[in-house]
Amino acid sequence: MATLHTLHSRSPVTHPALPAAADRTDRRTALRLSTLDRLLPVWILAAMAAGLLLGRFVPGIGPALDSVKVAGVSLPIALGLLVMMYPVLAKVRYDETRTVVADRKLMLTSLVLNWLAAPAFMFALAWIFLPDLPEYRTGLIIVGLARCIAMVLIWNDLACGDREAAAVLVAINSVFQVLAFGALGWFYLQVLPGWLGLETTSVEFSFWAITLSVLVFLGIPLLAGFLTRALGEKARGREWYEDRFLPRLGPWALYGLLFTIVLLFALQGDEITSNPLDVVRIAVPLLVYFTVVFGAGMLLGKLLGLGYARTTTLAFTAAGNNFELAIAVAIATYGVTSGQALAGVVGPLIEVPVLVALVYAALWARRKFWPVQPAVLVSAPAEKSTQ
Repeated sequence: MATLHTLHSRSPVTHPALPAAADRTDRRTALRLSTLDRLLPVWILAAMAAGLLLGRFVPGIGPALDSVKVAGVSLPIALGLLVMMYPVLAKVRYDETRTVVADRKLMLTSLVLNWLAAPAFMFALAWIFLPDLPEYRTGLIIVGLARCIAMVLIWNDLACGDREAAAVLVAINSVFQVLAFGALGWFYLQVLPGWLGLETTSVEFSFWAITLSVLVFLGIPLLAGFLTRALGEKARGREWYEDRFLPRLGPWALYGLLFTIVLLFALQGDEITSNPLDVVRIAVPLLVYFTVVFGAGMLLGKLLGLGYARTTTLAFTAAGNNFELAIAVAIATYGVTSGQALAGVVGPLIEVPVLVALVYAALWARRKFWPVQPAVLVSAPAEKSTQ
């Protein structure tokens, strides 16, 4: 079974032109983080459990965490998200993103999956699995509309996806999120149900709240990551930046991820543990959604000949959701104790372990469907001997 020790490595299949020095850098960084990466599912499950226990047994922790907010999200959680995203965005080679934008197949396929297929699929799942629970159904639809701009960078990196492609697709999702979230919410909660003779739901999304969320949770770490690379390479060169600086910065992405998970589950731990059957009913369509959309992305990428790294990026950016925005919108629109908010909170409860499992699935698919080139096989014994 492939392990997650390849956190910081590029796919050699998709990036055959990388210099040998960069390849060695990636391997050294991977070895430095091997223990953390290989046990990542354990750490994530432990973080989820710790958060649930805190939320259940520590009185007042939820209100305390939620007392100060940034862009509609608890300040400690906002800090965790920024810490989580900054190292990943500092690793992006921004001078290579132009080749991603020129890949029309990738761009068009991502737009179709993210803004047509995935929201429509979540709408269908919500009505199929929750026809008698309108609050949870509405919460699921909102989750489906909130395209991922944060944790997808972590999952993509763990699965050795294309970092530059991920940065570009996340930026595109952010723009579309600002422009289209409110309109799509109106369509899927009022217009389409009316056409189909189903129950409609009142909705009022704040354009400025969505804009602020995107600017804070993508804009700040994106600018910080770009400036870090630009200034670091200008001062010391790319070799120093990738050989010496990134290995020290890299682990903070996972520290930020685990910190965020603990706080997210602590914030709603009491609600989750008090409504186990409701959580199960919400979880089933989410499980179907994540696996089917991810599988569709991998299949389309393979059929279109995108290569492993960009196929993986396509799949994760389509399957992941911006649950921070979904929770913030649900709370602002329907209230902190609403069923819509609970459905949003269950999102990461299911998404985190499922997408970790899909990281392993992607690494398995790389061995199965994207064979390693002979040049990489030659270097494999040397890498293995250092583990």
